[in-house]
Amino acid sequence: MFIVVLNQTNLVADGQNNKLIYKFPNSVIFKDKFVAVQSIAMFYSWNNISSSQVNNTIVYTWTSGSIINTYTIAIPDGLYDIVALNNLLQFNFINNGTYWISGTQNVYPFEIVVNVNRYAVQLNTYYIPTSLPVGASTPANFVGWPTTSQNSVVTFPANINIILGYTAGFTSAQNIGGSFVASGSYVAKNSANTISYISTTSPQVQPNSNVLFSLSNINNPYSQPSSIIYSLNPAGVGIGELVVDKPPNFAWCKLIDGTYNELRLSFLGTDFKPLVIGDPNMTILLAIRDKDEGWLGTK
Repeated sequence: MFIVVLNQTNLVADGQNNKLIYKFPNSVIFKDKFVAVQSIAMFYSWNNISSSQVNNTIVYTWTSGSIINTYTIAIPDGLYDIVALNNLLQFNFINNGTYWISGTQNVYPFEIVVNVNRYAVQLNTYYIPTSLPVGASTPANFVGWPTTSQNSVVTFPANINIILGYTAGFTSAQNIGGSFVASGSYVAKNSANTISYISTTSPQVQPNSNVLFSLSNINNPYSQPSSIIYSLNPAGVGIGELVVDKPPNFAWCKLIDGTYNELRLSFLGTDFKPLVIGDPNMTILLAIRDKDEGWLGTK
């Protein structure tokens, strides 16, 4: 059995950190050879929200007087849970001047929270009054009050809706003057005109919960794509932490017979598209064995 070591020196320098090329010192002949992943060490650093995945915007409105102002929040590429995403929304509300201050608390137009009991993401939109509530104040960049009390209209464009568990293009109710009537099991409205929505599908907060390893020179007639040799799951590892995986048993894959001067390893998401890895620090060990080493498995 032979061991091939791939690390950041083997990465293709395109900034995506998802393609490694191992060049043999000389051309080698593969004849009745098998390959398997022996060990993996890499950091959990692939984004769940990014411009490349086109899932990085949330849109909302705030009416000042009779003018409806529409704000598009561009979410920077990164790894977000629902709490972090809601914090980012609040940061944008402050920058846009679309909030007011009640005592020591900021009052924002809407929030997204985890509803554990429903296995869902809940959207709460709050009633915006026509004037400053008693005891409250406004920030220096406040955009103004609406002529008629209402809720902000929140829209989840395509792709971000998958993260949150809503239909593509979901739009909340404006509730002008409290006129919106809640209907259905996924919408509720209380006496303060707070409207709550529950996601209708399971939120895919991290769509790429597994990393698929795709290796050149593999031909698996039972798989599509035919080059997949392993799946890495970072279960139990926090964002930015080291993922260490050592398979208890090798899953040997047949290498295509022929003469080669390199092996190419790629990381794919669960949609089989290239997955951008943030941290290039990684070490992947591949084991290669001969057919007659049957004591290692798969004859």
